[in-house]
Amino acid sequence: MKVARSTYYSILNHKASNREIENNILKSKIFKVYCDNRKVYGSIKITRILRDNGYPKLSVNRVSRLMKQLGIRSITIRKFKNYRNKQNEHSELKNLVNQNFSAQKPNQIWLSDITYIHTIKHGWTYLASVLDVCTRKIVGYSYGRKMDRSLVISALTNSWQNQNYPNNVILHSDRGSQYTSSEYIAAAERMGFRLSYSKKGCPFDNAPMESFHSVLKKEEVYLKHYSSFYEANIRLFDYINGFYWCYTKKVDSKKRKMV
Repeated sequence: MKVARSTYYSILNHKASNREIENNILKSKIFKVYCDNRKVYGSIKITRILRDNGYPKLSVNRVSRLMKQLGIRSITIRKFKNYRNKQNEHSELKNLVNQNFSAQKPNQIWLSDITYIHTIKHGWTYLASVLDVCTRKIVGYSYGRKMDRSLVISALTNSWQNQNYPNNVILHSDRGSQYTSSEYIAAAERMGFRLSYSKKGCPFDNAPMESFHSVLKKEEVYLKHYSSFYEANIRLFDYINGFYWCYTKKVDSKKRKMV
């Protein structure tokens, strides 16, 4: 096989260093975390999980390098989204958040938005979500076949009930017609919310909410072909209340330990 005798005996008698042994153990743990999380987690999220489970000084670069050696990577799919300025001007609507996405406790600031979900049988369907800035949890949502004001009112009502009817919460959204409708504004004020709106055509004013919908698409929606509205409804429920909820619970637990 044209292998030098010295090379053959060097490999045969090689003893793994402590670093190699540690890397092999890490590889097995990385692969388990990767498989346990639908193979959608990349090096950053895997590093966070391992840091919480016995490897506090583990670096993202090291995890990334070991993932390359294992031949694994996140299988999420990115899709280009073009933000076009279609919204009507509402100069009287105030921005109470101003990209300050921090809260000391739950039910201080909520963000809301709508995203599109495609199904084979029923075409485009729509998901309205409400996110708590403090915990990054989806406190409520509504999924429907029409993108109208009733969809966002339903999502808000569900969130309000799920969180035991909080009062004086800042409720932030973009300036879409659903969120600026008189029905939505009346419902929000009746529940005691303080309304806040992004600047015209500025998705960065609602960045955490945009981020959640982006992660939802990459880790769930773009990996599936939903046959119908009903199948999508089940899958979305499983992701939001199962997979994503478990992740935010881990993040929230880590924040509490730090405090």
